[in-house]
Amino acid sequence: MSGRCITVRRVALMVLWECTVLSLLQCWVVGAAARGSSDATGPFAWLLSDKGPFHHSQEFSDFTERYQQGFTTKYKIYREFGRWKVNSLALERQENNGLALPLDPEFLQTIRHLGRRPSLSSITDSIIRKYGTHFLLSATLGGEESLMIFVDKRRLSRTVETREANGTAVTLEALHQLAASYFIDRESTLRKLHHIQIASTAIKVTETRTGPLGCSNYDNLDSVSSVLVQSPENKINLQGLQAILPEYLRVRFVQAALSYIGCNVEGQFVCRDNDCWCRCSPGFPQCNCPEVDLRAMEASLLHIRDTWNMANQDFEESEEFQNFLRRLPMFYALNTSAIQYFWKMEPAIHQRYRQLELSSRQLIAKSRRIVNKLFTLSKRCRTQPKVIVLRERSFTYWLNFILSIMYCSENNHIGSYLEETRSCSCPYEHPSCQGVIPCTMGEGSFCASCSYDNRSRCATCNPGYMLSQGVCRNEVPDSTDHYIGFEMDLQDLELRYLLQKKDSRIGIHGLFVSNDVRLNNWFDPSWRKRMLLTLKSNKYKSNHVHMLLGMTLQICLTKNSTLEPVLSVYINPFGGSHSESWIMPIHQNSYPDWERNKLDIPLDCYNWTLTLGNKWKTFFETVHFYLRSRISAPLPQGNGSVYYEPLEFLEPGKNLGYMKINSIQVFGYSMHFDPEAIQDLILQLDYPYTQGSQDSALLQLLEIRDRVNRLSPPGPQLLDLFSCLLRHRLKLSTTDVVRIQAALQIFSAKQPNSMEYETTKLCS
Repeated sequence: MSGRCITVRRVALMVLWECTVLSLLQCWVVGAAARGSSDATGPFAWLLSDKGPFHHSQEFSDFTERYQQGFTTKYKIYREFGRWKVNSLALERQENNGLALPLDPEFLQTIRHLGRRPSLSSITDSIIRKYGTHFLLSATLGGEESLMIFVDKRRLSRTVETREANGTAVTLEALHQLAASYFIDRESTLRKLHHIQIASTAIKVTETRTGPLGCSNYDNLDSVSSVLVQSPENKINLQGLQAILPEYLRVRFVQAALSYIGCNVEGQFVCRDNDCWCRCSPGFPQCNCPEVDLRAMEASLLHIRDTWNMANQDFEESEEFQNFLRRLPMFYALNTSAIQYFWKMEPAIHQRYRQLELSSRQLIAKSRRIVNKLFTLSKRCRTQPKVIVLRERSFTYWLNFILSIMYCSENNHIGSYLEETRSCSCPYEHPSCQGVIPCTMGEGSFCASCSYDNRSRCATCNPGYMLSQGVCRNEVPDSTDHYIGFEMDLQDLELRYLLQKKDSRIGIHGLFVSNDVRLNNWFDPSWRKRMLLTLKSNKYKSNHVHMLLGMTLQICLTKNSTLEPVLSVYINPFGGSHSESWIMPIHQNSYPDWERNKLDIPLDCYNWTLTLGNKWKTFFETVHFYLRSRISAPLPQGNGSVYYEPLEFLEPGKNLGYMKINSIQVFGYSMHFDPEAIQDLILQLDYPYTQGSQDSALLQLLEIRDRVNRLSPPGPQLLDLFSCLLRHRLKLSTTDVVRIQAALQIFSAKQPNSMEYETTKLCS
């Protein structure tokens, strides 16, 4: 080979960090007999981090910078000049004696000075830092002129509307045409490309012109890389420098080279149990932690997350998604099943979602690969990285998101729609994000249609349901317990026991009023005496009505008196005059009778007790006691008694005895009563809130009427206690009471299996 070739041979020994380290790693695996399976090179992957020549090369740095900026596609057009194929003679042997050609004297002198057992640092300082780790085995010399266009397809797709000066759209096809015209009209092509680069930010343009652009002059070449042609057709072949070293230096050289490349001279490269790492020097305790590479991967994860967010935002803002939202019905409430049904009926949104799904899965898969590598590289770091792993947004997420946009996007912020409660969970309490949620249409208690005036209320209901305050309810009326109470928790046996014991817990304190009798005072019972025990609830306790369960009186007579008390009891249920009371049918039609028990005291005293219980309980406001007396006389035959009125039997100047009443007590309980709520029901008869609320009010008033009148005493007809309730506790006029009763009669007659309802008037 000529002298020029010899120069190339010598220079080839000093190829430094533009070459790859893979062949050296392979030499280490073979030469050092590293243990592991056939894929033992897996643990070496972490060495290709921020260390070594590959990552320091200009081409890789440019590629990394462009990739981190989002330019994931590269187009290159190039041409080469003056190509010469050259081979190194370092390994070739002479045909006669088999000796290798002599190497550079300085290089040989350096090897001799190392000795037979040099340290790794000596090898690094003497050989590797000066001559590198590889020498050039074969390559192609020449020059190259190239144009590279880095493209961010994502940005390019969003800037399709961007126009060049001549009005043509910026597309991949247009870029291909410009690149193809580079060698025809270089100046015009570069001018157009730079204009696109400034206008759209979707491309980056790089022009490279290296080496001799012909066969003219080589004096201006600055390095080997200036004349090396690297292309798929012309590859550079390298050989590890240990191949030309003496046998005793090869293993130590490989160790030093790996420590230099893999550990950046900060430690010694070690492999053990299918794992490799750096045994760090005291001055570099963090040599196993490639911080620069870790930061680059964390930045890549952030970039992926931004890209993922951008992809989801693009989907939300896409024409297909917005058109789908506009076509959804707004006059009744939707759920996820309904959204899914409409989704399947729209091919455009279905196809657009498939694109999002594919891109999201690619980004998530890439993110997971980086995360795995990130934790692999940081396993010997003092602190472990903290990453937020992307999770694919499921189809259910988008269904709920659509509902949130529809119903929870007021005041410029979107909340989360809760389908179970038909409400919104807003990011801020004030202002609320919840808008008008339409009524739910369906069968049963759902609406048959929604109101046009207020979409949150029903307009019509399904058969068997009535409209009440914008909601469909069963035609069976709601409970009337919040209007007026009727029941208590005590059973009959418990109640009877408490009445027998005269337990104070069921005693009701009443006001005793009488012009004829004073308690604990003797009086002449010859004439009828009137006593009242009243509660005055309609005056002092308007939110209660009272139920009578029983009563007791303690009556005493003088000794040897032939008088016997006779009591008549009138019950006034809700107040008013005495004429609006009904008399207890004592001992008639299975109605209870008085029970008399003599007291164990010197006086002739008796406890008179009347027990009604749950069967005969009734409303009461005032109890009227009328006391008269009769005279008991034996029959002439002696087998019975005959009773006379005192006036018929009384002789002038003869006293038949005296009587006194020690106590009067009534037993029962008070119940809740809300006159304003009942007034509201009555008001709906004339001014219903919504369609169907009048029927609901009539049904509830019918139930209250029936339950009140059912507590009448036994007789041919029930007493009209309900009219007394309206008249005296609600203070309605007689005209209003008659009108309400007539409305109830008309409504009741329209009901299925209706019967004529007749009562006996009690109150005027």
